[in-house]
Amino acid sequence: MGKEEKSKGSLKVNKGIEQPPSVNPDSMDAFRGRRRNKISPAVLKEGILKGSISHLSQAITLIESSLGEHQDMAMELVEGCLPFSGKSVRIGITGVPGVGKSTFIESFGGMLTDRGSRVAVLAVDPSSRLTSGSILGDKTRMERLSADPSAFIRPSPSGGSLGGVAKKTRESIILCEAAGFDTIIIETVGVGQSETAVKSMVDFFLLLMLAGAGDELQGIKRGIMEMADGLAITKSDGNNVARTGIAKTQYENALHLYPPPPSGWKPRVQTCSAVTGEGLDDIYETLRNYLDFTRKSGFFSKNRKEQSVYWMRENIDLQLKEGFYNDPHISDELGKIIPGVTEGKISSSMAARELLMKYLDKREKI
Repeated sequence: MGKEEKSKGSLKVNKGIEQPPSVNPDSMDAFRGRRRNKISPAVLKEGILKGSISHLSQAITLIESSLGEHQDMAMELVEGCLPFSGKSVRIGITGVPGVGKSTFIESFGGMLTDRGSRVAVLAVDPSSRLTSGSILGDKTRMERLSADPSAFIRPSPSGGSLGGVAKKTRESIILCEAAGFDTIIIETVGVGQSETAVKSMVDFFLLLMLAGAGDELQGIKRGIMEMADGLAITKSDGNNVARTGIAKTQYENALHLYPPPPSGWKPRVQTCSAVTGEGLDDIYETLRNYLDFTRKSGFFSKNRKEQSVYWMRENIDLQLKEGFYNDPHISDELGKIIPGVTEGKISSSMAARELLMKYLDKREKI
């Protein structure tokens, strides 16, 4: 080695072959371009009406956004899709944690697509009250259905809304129907919160139950059972068949104690296994019988009209609440009055009243 090489040390590093970037730069440029150029509601609507899953997903993301600009665009989009909606069957599915809601929906949804239906699943995951985070794992739990070209699964965070239903689920239903899905399934977080929100946006409300769940759940069951149009006792396979049969009889006897539902329909109790598929045909037949019964009686149409009015009122409440808390003046006043509430110098009721009066006075002056 020469003196020059020795001064640099005993190791010599040769320049290697330059590696290509891990991400295609053309793809990244295209992605950035899409982010910069916002897709208009008109373009989203056109894509949705053509059945584009990509446009449908983007549209639901838009309506779930809390940004004021996005909300205006979302409202325009929903209004544009509204004339093309309303032709699906809307099914709400709930049940205690561990009852197998996702497994049931995957098997039942797969059976429906095999029969020629297009199924959209709006699965609502619970949001943490501390972090507002959500796992959104329903697509992972429904691997086969998520790969089905006739199915669309959209997990959404509940955001702490009533009954664990995402605030914009109602609008998502409209978009899915406009995209050509004839069956909409809404999976709720599960009992423990009010399921009124679910019942008020579906045609058929199915309650999944476990055999031998114990008396600790009876208080929860009663209120939900009164709203259910059908009950299905899951996991009726193997050594559990006898237990589910006994539970079926017990729930049928219990239903006789409840007042008749407004529809006039007598809820039915059935057993099923999402693993073997046993009983799924019977539940499908019950669904068809229910739809025939309520359409002939006029309840189906009447119920949908009442639901539309209900959700108009819910949106009024939501927009008033958002308008109040997003007002900068109220935000300042809220910061000033909170210490008085925490220190007991002013009651919570009086503080709320003062803030509302200031908000309303300001609105009158505008």
